[in-house]
Amino acid sequence: MLIRWLPWKFIIKRAAKSHGFLDPLTLMAKLRRFGHPSEVQEPIELIRAGVLFHARGLVNTRVIQYNLDWVWPYWINKQFRPEDESFIPRGFSFSHINLTHRNWTAVGSPNEPHYPIVDPRGLLTPYYDGWSIDFWLLKKDGNMLIPAHMDNVHQTLEYEDNIRVKTEIEESHRKISSDIFVEGKNGKYTIFSDVKVSGERGDKIICSIRPYNAEGVQFVEKIEYERDGNNFLVNESSKVYFDKVPDKIFFSDYHDGDVYYKINGEESGNSVICNIGMATAAAVFVLDENESELSVTLPLKCKHRKKESYPPVDVAGEWNSLMSETAKLDIPDEKIQFIYDASVRTLLLLTADEAYPGPYTYKRFWFRDACLMMNALLAVGQTDRAYNMLLKFPEKQKHSGYFRSQEGEWDSNGQVLWITNRIKQIGNVQYKKDFIRSMVKGAEWICNKRIKNVPGKMHNGLLPAGFSAEHLGPNDYYYWDNFWALTGLKAVDEIIGDDEEFSDIKNKLKKEADEYEKTIFNTIKSIPSAKSQGAIPASPFRRIDSGAVGSLVADYPLQITPPADSKIMKTIELLEQTSFYEGAFFQNMIHSGINIYLTLAIAQSLLRAGKKGYEDLIHKVAELASPTGQWPEAIHPHTKGGCMGDGQHGWASAEWIMMIKNIFVRDEKGEIIIGSGIFSEWIETGKKISFGPVPVPGGNVKVAVVKDGEGVSVDVICPERSRELLFNIMIPGYENVVVKNGCVAKKLDILNG
Repeated sequence: MLIRWLPWKFIIKRAAKSHGFLDPLTLMAKLRRFGHPSEVQEPIELIRAGVLFHARGLVNTRVIQYNLDWVWPYWINKQFRPEDESFIPRGFSFSHINLTHRNWTAVGSPNEPHYPIVDPRGLLTPYYDGWSIDFWLLKKDGNMLIPAHMDNVHQTLEYEDNIRVKTEIEESHRKISSDIFVEGKNGKYTIFSDVKVSGERGDKIICSIRPYNAEGVQFVEKIEYERDGNNFLVNESSKVYFDKVPDKIFFSDYHDGDVYYKINGEESGNSVICNIGMATAAAVFVLDENESELSVTLPLKCKHRKKESYPPVDVAGEWNSLMSETAKLDIPDEKIQFIYDASVRTLLLLTADEAYPGPYTYKRFWFRDACLMMNALLAVGQTDRAYNMLLKFPEKQKHSGYFRSQEGEWDSNGQVLWITNRIKQIGNVQYKKDFIRSMVKGAEWICNKRIKNVPGKMHNGLLPAGFSAEHLGPNDYYYWDNFWALTGLKAVDEIIGDDEEFSDIKNKLKKEADEYEKTIFNTIKSIPSAKSQGAIPASPFRRIDSGAVGSLVADYPLQITPPADSKIMKTIELLEQTSFYEGAFFQNMIHSGINIYLTLAIAQSLLRAGKKGYEDLIHKVAELASPTGQWPEAIHPHTKGGCMGDGQHGWASAEWIMMIKNIFVRDEKGEIIIGSGIFSEWIETGKKISFGPVPVPGGNVKVAVVKDGEGVSVDVICPERSRELLFNIMIPGYENVVVKNGCVAKKLDILNG
């Protein structure tokens, strides 16, 4: 107990000063003055994640730059080459991390939360944060074809049955391609990498175990070739099986260098041990024909599947079954169509258990990302999938009522209440009393959290200054948090419904929500015009900067403000002037890259306002998608590769789905808007375009549109309903038509307006 009485601040200050260091406590205190005082300065979860992230970066610093003769993954070949635009000088870099090409694509089952990932050159990382497998082609003249060194590589996502990442390179009449997917084998989920090679007799296929992945070095200490199973055993725990017996096997440790340099020599044993953790191995297969195939397999490590009771596994069947229940898009724009199809599969893949915003860097749970991804699940008809996830939320709730993603972030309670109400509206579900009590407790947390003891201050009545979940800046009284919280309080009214047990608290929360809304908008009115410029800054104390993008949440998706609200439109205008790069939103804070989901949020506000600018933003976002139809969290302005976050961002895919859905069908407080975002060029092709069925409050809607003479013919099909719907058909370029009680099949000829 005496340790608590020690004068730690004095000891730390004296120790730092005696060794010639800056006083860290004084420095931290000064740093914190840039934000507002708050309960939590930096969430421990983020500190922990950052330490782990940069620990990898420090290892990279000690290994990569001193061994540039090794075969490294694509991002290192780009970022460490001075002739490449991706090059980053390293002299004062604390750690060496992937800042230019954070791109990868996961494969797997929609029912298993295990995600092998494939980088832009076909490098397979089979297990979470693990080592990798690469394939090369050694020509008989001694030259090597290495995908990571190639500029011209064709990669795509195929999804006719299963999802597969296919990568193909070709040079001098030689071709090597890989087809990576997950399927069942011997009752187990199994990773397949099927390799095809076209070359000349005497060429060699190389399958190499690599001690790295898309983030950098990942230690491999031991590799053994087991002849009985015809497999590599890596780190005494993971087996890599071949469908053919290798002609030769090579091993190397760190001191002898990359195994790449031993392939033309003599074999040396059946294993390698490297205490440094940089063991490499290569299995060599000689082509006896001009074309050859090799299949490499690894069992997917599913911890909850008991070894004694493997049921049959049919991943293609799992995908086909799930996709048959999702909303279908049919448009003549092949790129937008492909990205929608890919995004739906990304969403389903990343919601196999929890909703994860990424398969690798962001394979963790946050309420914020989960709620927004669940909203997209609703949009494609996966209501039960979203509902089942929601039912787990009370287990994660703190005793105080706080739905904590990270300590010090205040947006999650509002988000949970919002998605709870969305699921009730769209899924027509009735919640059990215990679940309602959990949601009421979450609403009371919001009431108790609001600052009400500083009358006359700008932030009185708002949530405390918090760490910005959305990287909007230093700790502050963010409107992002408060708009979500307000919406959550309003949602409780519908969540409770007519249950008399909660009538008193329902009335109390409704009064609180009304007062809270007035408070928020009074603070906005009170911001000096020199700061607000007629817009809504990130907080009452901020000027207009990139962080103001968070305030747009009042428009989309929350619909607190009316369509085309003047302050929302002014915020977008100022963001376009100060925070756009090459036609998309550039988040200057933290991300320092082009952000896809925030660009699409701006497009949603323009669509809702009836402004044509949404089309340009959609085309730009499509242009920035990877060849597999994915986006990282933030995109480097020059390399167009990922510069922050996960290389396959689930939130971005979710917002693409929401964008497509709202182009065709969006609900606007009592009415269903049909077709308000449909591109005129789609109609002008003369082909029938359609989307659905999509759930909306009151029923399921499918929309089909085709050009018909001087007008268009519109089918609005709603085979099931729980209440009458009001449709407002607003296809751009044609007159508006309102259809009451129109939840039946109808054809409408709409003349040019």
